[in-house]
Amino acid sequence: MSTAVRSYAAVDLGASSGRVMVGRVGADSLELGEAHRFPNRPVRVPEGLRWDALALYAGVLDGLRAAGQVASVGIDSWAVDYGLLDADGALLGNPVHYRDARTEGVAEKVWATVPAGELYAATGIQYAPFNTLYQLTAARASHQLAHAERLLLIPDLLSHWLTGEQGTELTNASTTQLIDPRTRTWAYGIAERLGVDLALFAPLRQPGDPAGTLRPEVLEETGLGGPVPVTAVGSHDTASAVAAVPAIGERFAYICTGTWSLAGLELAAPVLTEESRAANFSNELGLDGTVRYLRNIMGLWLLQECQRAWGEPDLGLLLREAGAAPALRSVVDAGDEVFLAPGRMPQRIAAACRTSGQPVPATRGEITRCVLDSLALAHRRAVADAQRLADRPVDVVYVVGGGTRNALLCQLTADACGLPVVAGAAEAAALGNVLVQARAHGLVGDLAAMRGLLTRTQPLTRYTPRGDAARWRAAEARLARR
Repeated sequence: MSTAVRSYAAVDLGASSGRVMVGRVGADSLELGEAHRFPNRPVRVPEGLRWDALALYAGVLDGLRAAGQVASVGIDSWAVDYGLLDADGALLGNPVHYRDARTEGVAEKVWATVPAGELYAATGIQYAPFNTLYQLTAARASHQLAHAERLLLIPDLLSHWLTGEQGTELTNASTTQLIDPRTRTWAYGIAERLGVDLALFAPLRQPGDPAGTLRPEVLEETGLGGPVPVTAVGSHDTASAVAAVPAIGERFAYICTGTWSLAGLELAAPVLTEESRAANFSNELGLDGTVRYLRNIMGLWLLQECQRAWGEPDLGLLLREAGAAPALRSVVDAGDEVFLAPGRMPQRIAAACRTSGQPVPATRGEITRCVLDSLALAHRRAVADAQRLADRPVDVVYVVGGGTRNALLCQLTADACGLPVVAGAAEAAALGNVLVQARAHGLVGDLAAMRGLLTRTQPLTRYTPRGDAARWRAAEARLARR
């Protein structure tokens, strides 16, 4: 293994912001710094909610310019959304946002052809109204899809613009509900029955595969000296974040926190039982043949939308107010679709509490506490359900992502789960992105070696469970009676 230290650019795109991070990796060193951060502002136009793909690409170019010379570039982003290209390779309109209303009622139409249980047994993906399969079904009669020659998921689209090459990275492809998690390739039978043309997708790529080199025009725009390769990483940001969970051994659960909370286990094989489907767990693909067995939870979106409604008050102040508010006074189902769309979040949370006969939170502190208690309760249910359904007990819960900056949420998660919580890196997706690039260049070894490097070089914070477990069980029972 090489003893060199090299720099890698990780393009990490989230639902509300993007960033280009630079990681310096050696055999026993790992440092991460921010080169450039930029907003990701969806735009509501007459036809619906759209991503501003050109602004994202401009942010990536600005970030690569700020990053300086690097050995490689890798891109990860949120899942399920895509861009369509015509026969000339031009983008057919801005990509549709997964929160757009076009998929309302579409799942039922899909299930009329392939029943939900059969679909789950073939693809292992939990129900969410915005899954790529449902988006494609909703778009079937659209002008854009009719004229599309290629479909590229968001990180693959940006990689294509950087390199001119096309591919479909596997970890992100696995979220489309068109991949068989047992064979780790396309679910051809499902696609055929539902009229999905898999020829739209570029060939599958694995994390670590080469994805081209920066085009001369990109080198000129960014000031980088070529050639600069682009490396396929775990391009679903959760795949990269899970790769950066600083775990030792196998008896652990993880929660990747941010706009969404992704809570679950890392397994060697998918769990495709009817009980797993009923519990709404996903079998998404990870590095080195692993399966990310997880449940999607609405996450800090609830609090982000409240902050937006309140005029963006200081988060530290909100958390202090929440810490002083009564614990577990009111809770909501953090996975409820009623909270999916943007706008009027404090009012919707209050309405959900009123409808369920609980005290209605009125102040900012009370609403924030309701959100955090509800997220911790959702984390508790997901971790417990995953252990039961996969028959895999755990001893510790690792939290990574933006939620690690929220000490109150981390402590409440430990209290709710009754397990120690170890908070790792806030920029876990970028770290996982960097480490896959470094591994492709021989600087680190397998997944265990990557995690060993993380535990030796990154700060960790441990939260010990406290309080009365019976109160969490009672809150859970209140939700179950809704």
